[in-house]
Amino acid sequence: MQAAYEILLEDAATRDRPTARRLALLNILSQERYLTREQLISRVEGRLGWGCFGVLAWEDTFFRDMKVVKQAFHSASCRMAYSRRPQQPGYYLAGLPAVSSELVNILTSSVLEVDTAQVAILQKLSFPARFQQGCSISNLARQIVANRIHQRNPQISLAEAYQQASTGES
Repeated sequence: MQAAYEILLEDAATRDRPTARRLALLNILSQERYLTREQLISRVEGRLGWGCFGVLAWEDTFFRDMKVVKQAFHSASCRMAYSRRPQQPGYYLAGLPAVSSELVNILTSSVLEVDTAQVAILQKLSFPARFQQGCSISNLARQIVANRIHQRNPQISLAEAYQQASTGES
């Protein structure tokens, strides 16, 4: 039954910008803690696009969204709070580690995949060369994702598939 609710919620998020923002905030905070307002806004904009909180009253929009997200966590018996400690500021879920175990596992497996010989080669490159390689890898990844989106949805244009790949929609 939970899967049915999730499908309906995802559908609502595609149709309603506040729901999309709030769902993104909930997902981000369920994985990471001690994120400031600026960090949360940046992550949400990375998923939904720049300006998704609006241009004029974005602070009010953010705080309204966070109020709803806090209520959602409360209904799941999680207490969301804000830390003002200089060494660890930001929103967090009380009693939970700074990073979820799922994210720790992803990061750990990613670190294990690092080829130290390749890192040594990359360190010898100039900054412009490393930057160019990073851009090239990002462009290739976006192109692969866009092509897969286009294959699954032939009715959309390739440009629209690229847009979805860039915003994380699919």
